Amino acid sequence: MRLEGRKDLARQLYRQLRVAIVEGRIRLGERLPSTRELASRLQLSRNTVALAYEWLASEGLVSGRAGAGSFVAQSRAAPGDIRSQPVPAAPAPDLRTAPVWSRVSRDFGRVAAGSFDFRPGITDPQLFPFDSWRRLVSAQLRPKALNGRYGDCAGHPALRDAIASHVGAARGVQADAEDVIITYGAQHAFDLLARVLIEPGTRAAMEDPGYPPIRSLLESFGAAVVGVRVDEEGLRVDALPSDARLVYVTPSHQYPLGMPMSQARRLALLAWARERNAVVIEDDYDSEFRFGGRPLDALHASDRGGRVAYVGTFSKTLLPKLRLGFLIAPRPLQEALKTAYCLSAWHCQWPAQGAMAEFIREGLLARHIRRMRRLYATRHDKVLSIFERRFGRWLEPVPCVAGLHVSAFFRSTIATEALVAAQAEQAGIGLHRLSPYYVDTRARAGLAIGYGGLPSDDIDEGLRRLHTIIERATSKHRRTS
Repeated sequence: MRLEGRKDLARQLYRQLRVAIVEGRIRLGERLPSTRELASRLQLSRNTVALAYEWLASEGLVSGRAGAGSFVAQSRAAPGDIRSQPVPAAPAPDLRTAPVWSRVSRDFGRVAAGSFDFRPGITDPQLFPFDSWRRLVSAQLRPKALNGRYGDCAGHPALRDAIASHVGAARGVQADAEDVIITYGAQHAFDLLARVLIEPGTRAAMEDPGYPPIRSLLESFGAAVVGVRVDEEGLRVDALPSDARLVYVTPSHQYPLGMPMSQARRLALLAWARERNAVVIEDDYDSEFRFGGRPLDALHASDRGGRVAYVGTFSKTLLPKLRLGFLIAPRPLQEALKTAYCLSAWHCQWPAQGAMAEFIREGLLARHIRRMRRLYATRHDKVLSIFERRFGRWLEPVPCVAGLHVSAFFRSTIATEALVAAQAEQAGIGLHRLSPYYVDTRARAGLAIGYGGLPSDDIDEGLRRLHTIIERATSKHRRTS
C-alpha cells in the first residue's frame, strides 16, 4: 500500500482498500488490521485510518465485530459506482521463460488419485510409526537442538553419520559422514548433480524405458538426452553413446520394468565409465523391498574408480511428504555439490533430520522396513497371482521380485493401453501406462500397477474392476480394428 504526499490520506487509504476488496485481493471474511496496527505501519494517525474504515463500512464492504475488529463483509454488494466502475485489468507483461520450459511437463504420467490408487511409488500411510516419529520430532523442537544460526547445508551431522552406517550395512556402500549430503528427496539430488555436471550440449544417457522426470530435468539444464534400451539383464552397456558424460540407471530394480542389472552388466558399465571419464547416477529408489532371490548390493559397492553418485530416499520406506533423501557422490564432486546446495536452498530441515538420525540409531528404521517388507511381499504376490489367473489373455507380467509395483505388457496395441487408462481414470482407478516411459526405443503398450498404498482387500476389488475395464476395452478395439 502506497500513500503519496500528506494530503487527503484517509481518502487515499479508503480507495486502495476498496479496490483490493472489490478485486478479491482481500478475501471475504478476512480480518483487517486494527486501526492502531495499520496507523503504526503506515505512519498515520489512528483517526485517519478509522475514517477510511468508516467509509468502507458505510458502503457495506466492511463490518465491525465488537471486541474482534473489522472484517471484509461476506458479500461485496456495494453502491453502483463500485460495480459500474470496475478497475481495468493491467495488461499482461510480455515476460518469457527459457524455451526449454515450453517443452517440459509436470505431468509425468500421473493421474488423479482415485478410490483404488495403483500408481507406482505410493506408500501406505497407515503403516507409518507416527507415535515414534512424533516423539523424536518433539525432542528436536527444543532450544538445545535449535538456535538462531543456519545449519550446514549438507545436512545434520548425526543423520549423515547414521546414513553412512545404514547404507554400508544394508547396501554395501562404502562411505563416511563427510561423503553424505542430505537432500529433499531423490529429485533434489538429481537436480544438484545436474547443476554441477551439465553444460549446454552435454550428452546424457538414461535407461529406455526409464523415469520421465529425470529426462525432463536433464534437458532443462541443456543436456542432450539419449535413451538406451534395456533387456532382461538391464541397461545395454554396448548401446551407450561413446560421447555420453552422464548415465542414469536404476540397477537394483529397473524402473519401470523391474529387472535387476546383472553383475556382468554392472562391471561393464563401471569399466565404460572409467574409460570415458563419465559419471554414473545410481537411483536406488526402493531396493529395501526385495521379496525373493539373492540380496543385491548397490552398484556403488562395486565401484573402485569413484564414478558412481549414489542417490537414496526415505520416500518409499517412510513417507514422501517428509522430503528426506540423500546423495553419496564421488569426492571430486562434493565441494561443488555442497556449494550448489547452499546457493539454491541454503539450509536444511534440521528438526526432521535430527529426528531421522535418532530413528535410524534406535533401530526403528530397520524394524519398520522388516515389517513393511513382509506386508508388501504379500501384496506383491497377490497382484502377480491375480494377473496370472485373470489377466493372462491381455497382459504379460514382467518378472520381478522387488519394489512397490508390477509392470505388464499388453498383448495388444498402444491404442488399447490408452483406452484402458482413460476408462480406469473415469472409474477412480489410478495407474500408469508404460508407453510414456520410452525415450528413443519403440514404445510398448503396458501398465505399471503399484500396490504400496492399497490394503489387501482393496487390491482384490480394484483389480476386479480393472479386469472389467480391460475386457470391455479389448472387445471394443477388436470390433473397431
